[in-house]
Amino acid sequence: MIEETLTQRGTTLVRRLVLEPGEATPWHIDPYLRLTVIVRGEALAIEYRDERGTERFEVASGRADWDAPTDQVHRAVNVGGGTYEEVTIIFLDRPDAIPQPIAKWPKALKALETEKICG
Repeated sequence: MIEETLTQRGTTLVRRLVLEPGEATPWHIDPYLRLTVIVRGEALAIEYRDERGTERFEVASGRADWDAPTDQVHRAVNVGGGTYEEVTIIFLDRPDAIPQPIAKWPKALKALETEKICG
């Protein structure tokens, strides 16, 4: 996974994300309005930690979509056969805001700790 900030001016942040087939972003939330432009790719799945499960989206180069803020914990997974790449413009509420905070998952952390102790 490659995630990089291309530029930022005040509260407007431009990011690039690249996922190879099977790669996923960290679990996170999206608290800010975003405009995402697909550079390349075939399919992306959004996996949710709650009962929503997984949503699959067919994507195409040049497609652009507005995404509303959400507090749903999720991650994106490249389920296509080729590289997925997007450029996202994120509209922050302040210049030093964290654009996509990594979600904490206490049960998962506890399970990992138990596995390390018992395993």
